[in-house]
Amino acid sequence: MNWSKFTIFAVICTILSCTKPPDYPLEPVIAFKSLSRTSLPQGSLLQDSLLLTITFTDGDGDIGSEETQFAIFAKDLRTGFESISYSIPFVPEQGAGNGISGEISFPIYTSCCIHPVTNQICMPFMDFPQDTLVYEIYIIDRAENVSNVITSDPIYLRCE
Repeated sequence: MNWSKFTIFAVICTILSCTKPPDYPLEPVIAFKSLSRTSLPQGSLLQDSLLLTITFTDGDGDIGSEETQFAIFAKDLRTGFESISYSIPFVPEQGAGNGISGEISFPIYTSCCIHPVTNQICMPFMDFPQDTLVYEIYIIDRAENVSNVITSDPIYLRCE
């Protein structure tokens, strides 16, 4: 009799401990999380960098690619030019409930200041000591679903 009560208790505990897979939309959803720092000197593209971190969810879990397809895109809002693109490592789909969430960090390399009056770039400006850079970011999954578009916090370029 004790074994049957234990068996029923174990079955109930097992049923209650099963978690329902997350109910995320099929297209990726991203949110800005952080910058590793907020300031960079202007200069050579590979001279200095910071890390930009976003969070994501994806209902069908098809993030990343086994090939080197670009999946993260960032546009410099000062110029409107999509200047950054990165691939995301392949995340294998698992089981029936493929909803996933996580964080992605990628480097932002230093950029040039753009003088607001003369439109000169990459020069030291005594009358314009700092430029503000904001990126518009989105990602694409393997099914080519496009995420929402977010903006980064400001990155301050020292125009020295």
